[in-house]
Amino acid sequence: MTYRTSRSRSPGGAAPTGPATLRRANLSLVLRELREHTSLSRAEIAQATGLHRATVSNLMAELLERRLVREVGVEHVGAIGRPRRAVALHGAHVGALGMEINVDYIAVHGTDLSGRSLVERRVVHDAMGSGPDSAVRRLGLVAKEAVEAMRRAGSVPTGIAVAVPGLVDVTRGVVTLAPNLHWRDLPLAEQLSSILGPRSVPVWVDNDANLAALAEYTSGVAAGTPHLVYLTGEVGVGGGIISGGELLRGADGFSGEVGHLRVDPNGDRCGCGRIGCWETKVGLAALVRAAMPEQAYGLPGMPVPDPGERVADIARGLASGDRRMTMAVAQVGEWLGLGGSILANLFNPRVIVIGGYFASLAQWLLPHAQEQLRRLVVAAPAAECRFVASTLGFGAASRGAASMVVNHIIDDPTTILDSLRRPAPY
Repeated sequence: MTYRTSRSRSPGGAAPTGPATLRRANLSLVLRELREHTSLSRAEIAQATGLHRATVSNLMAELLERRLVREVGVEHVGAIGRPRRAVALHGAHVGALGMEINVDYIAVHGTDLSGRSLVERRVVHDAMGSGPDSAVRRLGLVAKEAVEAMRRAGSVPTGIAVAVPGLVDVTRGVVTLAPNLHWRDLPLAEQLSSILGPRSVPVWVDNDANLAALAEYTSGVAAGTPHLVYLTGEVGVGGGIISGGELLRGADGFSGEVGHLRVDPNGDRCGCGRIGCWETKVGLAALVRAAMPEQAYGLPGMPVPDPGERVADIARGLASGDRRMTMAVAQVGEWLGLGGSILANLFNPRVIVIGGYFASLAQWLLPHAQEQLRRLVVAAPAAECRFVASTLGFGAASRGAASMVVNHIIDDPTTILDSLRRPAPY
């Protein structure tokens, strides 16, 4: 599947030109073609990309030197003719670390260019209660541990991307506003780089729902669907929107804050300070408060459990027929369908992928949500837009963050040799 990334442009708006820029673009083009196939011959790459065969041979020599591709054997085409050496993505030594920091956990997904999963974990952490300085320090510690685990697996991390539930200035790596974390104008990329040390690899920051949407589009349950909406199911609720196969960011990169759609003018106050936001109806905190009030978020003296443990408790209650939990989930499902219908009317997606706790409780939530969607979507037939449960769980955003790093590598393969020659970080 082809994942489209935005291209950097010069201040005047035109794409930069020159021999070095053209070579980088051609190297990227070849790697993207190989990413879509198990292996290809040089002749097949030339045909697919439109590049001259001699150009492909020169590019392949550089990619072999950078150890981003490897020769995987000889292909014989027809009864006669010269055999063709097939090549495939290599990159097992080139690592990409994706992370997510949320209200009550830090998630990690480490991979390499060939797609091998190297590290996957989730750490319970009260990021909302600890304050930004403490949260960033903990994030740095978890990052160092993940980097060491990747190194033991034989992969050198070449970049780190962090998913955050809030508005992010992606260019500067600044969290402009994360209401549920109580963060405002936090230079997260700069601070994390400082913690990791002067030899740190590049650090990028992006919105969690955007990155989760990319993960769903590239490898999730609705992979390849060019029009989809992804909904996070966390304490906060965010949305990532894929339109025409591309991530929809908006003028300033702040699209997708769907959790702050006002759905109930007489509702509860949201973490953003407004009244009646959608996430006050469908966020995990709202469900826990209704289903298990004795374990509600924010109660004094209560430890912060793993969100998966809370959801597992609710699932067990639902399976046993607990009336209070059944009513709570039904109500959340109806509000989920109402908000989903607004998104369907606005963006006309084929699917609305629900992640996080939504996916874990999908068998109980979706009948209520789908019924509301059917009733409230204007365009007919409403069945063309449906809810589907993500299979990526709470790790969707960290997985998407790792994909973001891989895409940076694919965009500019010339950074790899330099990064691998650097002294070991941390």
